[in-house]
Order: sequence, then structure tokens, then C-alpha cells
Amino acid sequence: MSKRPITILCVASYDKGHDFIRECKAQGARVLLLTAERLRDIPWPHDCIDEIYYLPEPDGRWVTDHVINAISYVARTENIERIVALDDYDLEIAGLLREHLQLDGIGVTVTRNFRDKLSMRNTALKAGLNVPKFVQFLNTDKIKELYTSTPFPFLVKPRSEASALGIRKVHNEQEVWQFYDELGDRRSHFVMEQFLPGDVYHVDSLMDRGKIVFASASKYGRPPFDVAHGGGIFTTSIVKRNTKEEKDILTANKAVLEAMGLNFGASHTEFIRAHADGKFYFLETAARVGGANIVDLVEAASDINLWREWAKIELFYGEEPYKLPKASKDYAGLVISLAKQEYPDTSSYNDSEIVWRMHKKNHAGIIVRSKNFDRIHELLDSYARRFQEDFNIFIPAPDKPTN
Repeated sequence: MSKRPITILCVASYDKGHDFIRECKAQGARVLLLTAERLRDIPWPHDCIDEIYYLPEPDGRWVTDHVINAISYVARTENIERIVALDDYDLEIAGLLREHLQLDGIGVTVTRNFRDKLSMRNTALKAGLNVPKFVQFLNTDKIKELYTSTPFPFLVKPRSEASALGIRKVHNEQEVWQFYDELGDRRSHFVMEQFLPGDVYHVDSLMDRGKIVFASASKYGRPPFDVAHGGGIFTTSIVKRNTKEEKDILTANKAVLEAMGLNFGASHTEFIRAHADGKFYFLETAARVGGANIVDLVEAASDINLWREWAKIELFYGEEPYKLPKASKDYAGLVISLAKQEYPDTSSYNDSEIVWRMHKKNHAGIIVRSKNFDRIHELLDSYARRFQEDFNIFIPAPDKPTN
């Protein structure tokens, strides 16, 4: 790390980023954590945290003025030089704090490109990227123009939720206006987007001084929306290396990150390759590592821990050259299911390629690693079928996040 000690404030309103925190301390930083009062009992890596600040959430979210006042109070005696949001929902407040304290890192405007689905689509469109047709779910004439010129169905998405939370699929004009009326004054906070049948991909990247220093391309077995709202087994796996598929998705990812303005840190970007024309279309991006244990998938294939490398990049922040560790080029696949058992037993899954097992209440999960691409998919296909029989239970995705 830098020769001088750096104080970094980690912002986490959800239980995320333990490896990030550990790496900051390993690099010699003074680590502060701002988190929610409801997370007081989380087993944070206390031995790696110098101070923890707990804030209440009067209406389920932090009050912006309260956070700014609290951290300004802390900054009287702490020389805070870096602020990092460990979850999607903390990006805006981290951007506000950086601007308020005049620190390096993305501010409120650039943060919108990584939180606001309408902003990121407009930015991508202006940059010449392929984007499904969309409108803000507000002006009635524009909404009518979209659904009369483009066939149903459409997805109506919250502009600032993460993953598949709060998304509604509408199949006809009646459902459009029914949901429009349901939303009331909240409708301006939604975007209506053309539904493109296709295969969904994600690229998980690390950026240093405006350049991508690491990127891993993967493909979901079924789109996350389908799993979240229709049930089934979640799978994702590394795409075949040195193929046109990988080249095209990495090229699209580079164009997205350049357009959005991310210079330092981690990103998780999703695309869909439409069945109709075979083109990649931008779906969304986030200035953070991927959720759903995608960090573990990437590490299994590459030996690169995105949390830890992101921490190094944030601490260096261009003051010293960041050097990526040597990355392996194996293949890996991840399978996860909600489980009817409180603590499901996966011991009957005993193939030598298994490198990780999930230990989480009412969840079953496995990661496999191999140098053979086909072997990964053979195992994923088999495990998905077995998980369906052994563990799977369907609980519809909530409209709002839960910790």
C-alpha cells in the first residue's frame, strides 16, 4: 500500500464486504465502518475495524442529513481520505459524503450512472451502445408510443433497486395502466423497458486509473428475473475463453464502463444477447462486486478475490501502481437454490471438482472448478436437476431488499 497510512470509511447498510475490510487492514489502513443499527449483531471482522458507527433508520433508510452530520462529526478527529460503499444501496450516500468532504472518488452525478436505471440507459444510448427500447414510466404519450411501436411484453423496473427486486412484467395495455395507477406518485421512479428474450451475461471487472485491469465474463443459466419471479435453480458459469462470444461481451463491457465514467474500483455489468438478432444489449451496471456469490465464482476460476483487489485499488487510488496478481484461467460454475431444509446437506454431491459449498440457512449452493469447459456444464446441468428434487422451494422475490 501507500507508504503513508490511510484512513478509509466503509459504508454498509447490509452485511457485505468482510474481505474488503480485512484487506484494508492487511494493507495497513485505519478502517472505519458506518453501518445500520439493525446490523449491530452481525459478526463483522472486528479485529480489522478500528471504529464502528451505528446509525438508526427511522423510516427504513438512513436520513441523508443525519449521515452527513454524523460523519462530519467523526471527521473532526479522523482524517478520512477514502469512502467506499460496500453495497448498491450505499452508493448515493457515499457519493454525497465524498462531495461534502471533497474526497477522491465518484460523486453524485456519476453515481447515478451506477444506481439509476434510467440514467444509465440514457448514458449508454448517447454513447451509441445497444439498449432495449425504454421510456421513463411517467409521460402517458411516451408510454403509449413505446407499446404501440414495440411488441409486448415489457418490464417495468424501479430505477434504483438492485437485482430483480420490484420488477413487474406487463403483457398488455391494460396491465400497463393498472400498474401505472398502482404506483401513483412513485411512477416517475420507474422505467419501462422492452423485454428481449435472450441469454443474460455478466462481466465482473476491476478498474485502475480508467483502465480495466481484470474482467471475467460469465453467462447465467436462466435469467435472474426468471429465477426470482418464477422459481427454479440459479446457475452461472464462466464463458468459453478466446471465443467470439467472450471477445464481444468484453468489448461491450469496456464501452459501458468508459461511458459511465468509472475510473477506479469494481463493477458488475449485465447484458442480454437477444435471440432475435444475436446482438448484445446493455441491461445495467453497478459500481460494486456482483452479489449471489459471484465473487466466489470468479475467485474459483481465476484465483482473484474481487473484494480484496478492489480494496487495494481504493487504497492506492493512483498514488502508486496497482499490480494484479497472476490470474488463473480455469473454468467455474455456480449453482444455488432456496432450500426447504433449514440447513441442507450437500454431502452426497462429492465430485472432485467441487471447491466451495454454501453454508447459509435455507440455501444450498456449490461451486465447481475445472480446466475443462464442457465438464463444468455437465456438472451444472446434473446439479440443477438434482437440486430441484433435493432442495428447491419457491418463495417469490420481495419488492424491497431484506438483509
